[in-house]
Amino acid sequence: MYTINNKEYPCPASVTMGIIGGKWKVVMLFHLIKGPLRYNELRKKMDGVTERTLSIQLKSMEDDGLISRKAYNTKPPLKVEYSLTEYGKTLIPLINSIVGWGNFVIDKHVEEQYDKKCIEDVEL
Repeated sequence: MYTINNKEYPCPASVTMGIIGGKWKVVMLFHLIKGPLRYNELRKKMDGVTERTLSIQLKSMEDDGLISRKAYNTKPPLKVEYSLTEYGKTLIPLINSIVGWGNFVIDKHVEEQYDKKCIEDVEL
């Protein structure tokens, strides 16, 4: 067993998935690769995420040291930006691999749809 941030994991893969697993974390990290984003900018890029989920996942990644939250309190309205930490940036190659595999699946799926359409067209 491995203990990281007071959580126990049975193997290195479970450590990775425990830290970045779930539906939205990798998507958030992907959008933050290009640079800091405000909360609403990030939310607009993630169609379907609820405010509650976004807030919880951002807090979780901040607690794990993957992202930093910078609040500008100089004058209203309060401005908050999220960005990758140096530790979070170590995930960029992994995120790029995940995106690459997703593109492979999309291409394969589109190709299969095209092949099926061609078969359907021939059978008509």
